[in-house]
Formats: sequence, structure tokens, C-alpha cells
Amino acid sequence: MVAQSGGPTPVINSSLQGILEAARDLRAIGKVYGAKHGIEGVLKEELLDLSAQPAEEVSLLRYTPAAGSIGTCRYKLRERQTEDFQRVIDVFKAHDVGYFLYIGGNDSMDTAHKIAELARRQGLDLVAVGVPKTIDNDVGDSQFKLIDHTPGYGSVARYWMHMVQNANEENAGSAPADPVLVMQAMGRKIGFIPAAARLADPHREMPLQIYLAERPCSLEKLADQVNDQLRSAGRCLVVISEGFDVGALGEMRDAFGHTAFGSSRLTVAQVVVNYLNEVGLATKGAARGNVAGTDQRHSMAYASPVDLDEAYCVGQKAAELAANGQGGFMATILREPGMIYNVRYDKVPLADVANSERRFPDQWITPSGIDVTDEFIRYARPLVGNQMVNLPLIDGRQRMTRFRPIYAEKRLPPYVPQADRKQ
Repeated sequence: MVAQSGGPTPVINSSLQGILEAARDLRAIGKVYGAKHGIEGVLKEELLDLSAQPAEEVSLLRYTPAAGSIGTCRYKLRERQTEDFQRVIDVFKAHDVGYFLYIGGNDSMDTAHKIAELARRQGLDLVAVGVPKTIDNDVGDSQFKLIDHTPGYGSVARYWMHMVQNANEENAGSAPADPVLVMQAMGRKIGFIPAAARLADPHREMPLQIYLAERPCSLEKLADQVNDQLRSAGRCLVVISEGFDVGALGEMRDAFGHTAFGSSRLTVAQVVVNYLNEVGLATKGAARGNVAGTDQRHSMAYASPVDLDEAYCVGQKAAELAANGQGGFMATILREPGMIYNVRYDKVPLADVANSERRFPDQWITPSGIDVTDEFIRYARPLVGNQMVNLPLIDGRQRMTRFRPIYAEKRLPPYVPQADRKQ
């Protein structure tokens, strides 16, 4: 059983492809099911037969972004939802599931760990393996010993590298009228995504300021820093985290309890733009803003080929761990020492990464608080790759995976997940 959880990435399906193609060569694994919309699909017994899908559709997973192939969810299994946990075990028993691979972030690793523990207590021979996925790069530890980077991050870093390059061209040309451009990047509390803006300008030739959630400052100080840049360069590019503290935004929250900035009433970028225009700029013209949304994690044209390859190998590694009976682990990527970029694939206990939250390292933030160091550039640069992905097209449109709706026959009574029941 394979399931996906949380926000998708441009390379999430590459991990799924790695799992499926490895499973075909591993004798221990028979049929592979995909839970439709993550753990919700397990609870509802909506199990897509992935073993019955054409090889061509499986191969196209590499070029298919986000999670449309089998779906994802933001349904959190909480300790008190004992019926949900039991239902998962019952579904696994009913369909002879011996392996559970969960593709997701730190919350997903926690769920996989809890399901594995419950299965063990009930005597179910279940091997649970985690497959890392998050654009935020926040799974693991601050020393990067559990995992060096998470599949998904390299592609979003590349997206921001290119977006800032293009925005700089726009801003340079329109500076007399629009001298300040404020760009909002994803990242609730962790600054790896906005930090990637520096990859667009490693030699610091652009008038670029980067505001990470880890380095809050007042709007007054931010305006002073922008105006200082205007006095010296005549224009300013601001990349700011969606989680940067600018006061109340009318926040909405998802099922995990995380702030859903894309659904909230205000955006950080709009608050900053409004403030800059209200207090006035040091040059003529006005500030304007760009708020990137879910395109950051589904723009396949900007996917990193390095990220795609590594996501695939992580999926392969997870399938291998499962087939070898090595449950209770998450497949991981570890960087080899030396100047030449190289990685190896290993495993780490699920308990060590469940609910982990790696912060952007303090030593990678410059004393000014509005830039990142060369050490970060050296860390992130290999992840974005050197080539653009060559997407398959038909009549100019992208050709993506389209699985056939072949589902396992339901063997249990209908079930409504606990969180979806009316009180």
C-alpha cells in the first residue's frame, strides 16, 4: 500500500514511480495498491490497483507534477481517533497488505510510525516505511545527519532561482515607475524556500533583500532597509517568507493545525506593499507585489533533474527496505563529503524524524538578517541541476500520467473517518 500526504511537490510522483518499478523486480512484493487521497483512501477502502496500470503511464510519473495520480490529503490521524487507527489495520488485513509506504513530511512519518506500532501490538505482520517529501526541506535535524535534503526542495529552489532572475529583469526595466517589487515565497516558519532566491544572484549584483521567518523585524525597520537600498541602487527586490511576522492576517488553518496562508484574508506581501506605499519610498514610484501560490510546487517546467532522479531513488530505496523486512525506517538521502556532489541512500528510524522540524541554520543567515551566506549557496546549488526538464507534449499540451480507474473490490462495510463525522 502506497499513500501520499500533505502538500505535493513537482517530484512526488517520481518517488511513486521508483516504488512501483522497484516493486516489479522485488519478489517479496506482489500487488501494489495506491490509497486514493492518502490515508483517507485507506479509511474509505478506495484502493487503486497500481500493478494493473500500463507501464507507459507509470513511466510518465516522472513528468507529472503534484499529486493528481493517486491524490494526497491533509487528514491527520490523532491519538484519540482510535477507530480510525483500527480501521486502517482492518483494511490492511482485509487486503493482505504486508507493506505500507507513506510518502510525506514529518507529520506523515509520525503517522507511519504510529500505524506500525499498532500493527505490531495486534500481531499484524506489517512493514511500514517512510518516503520523505516536502518542499520546505524541514524534515530531519539541524546537523543534516538524518537527511541532507528532502525531495521536492531542489525543484522549488530552482523555481525561485528563475523567478527572481526574471523579476530582476522586469524591475530593472520598470524601476522609474515601480522601484520596489515584493515577492512572497512559501515557508510558514522555515526559511529554506525564500533563501533559494539568492541562487539567482550568487555574486550579489542585484539589489536583493531576503526576509526569513527566522529573522523577524518591524515593518518600520523593513521600510528603512528598503529605502536605504533605493538610495544606493534606485530599486529593490524583496523576497519574503509567507510566515514573516507582520501582524494578524486573518489566518486559516488546515487539518494539521498549520496556517494556510493561501486561504487567509491577507498576505504578508500585501501588508508590506501597503506599508511601504503609505510611509513613502525614497525614490519616486510605488511598491508592488507578487504572491506565488501553489505554482511553486506544481510548475513542472522548473523541476530540477537532480531532484527528479533523487526522488526516484528514494522511492526505490523505500521499496527495497520494505522487501527486506526493514520496517520502522524512512528512506533517506545523505551527502558524501568532498567537492564533487554525490549522495548515498540509507535509512533512519521513523521515530527520529516523526514530527521533526529542521530550522534554517542560524550560521547561514548574514549579520544583516536580510541575506544568506555563501555556505548556503554551496549547499543548495547542486540541488537545482544544470538542465531544464524536457517535457513530453501532445498538441502543445503536457502529457501526464492518467491511471485507469481499476480499484480493489471493497471487503469491509462503508466507513466515515472520525474527523468527518458531524458532532
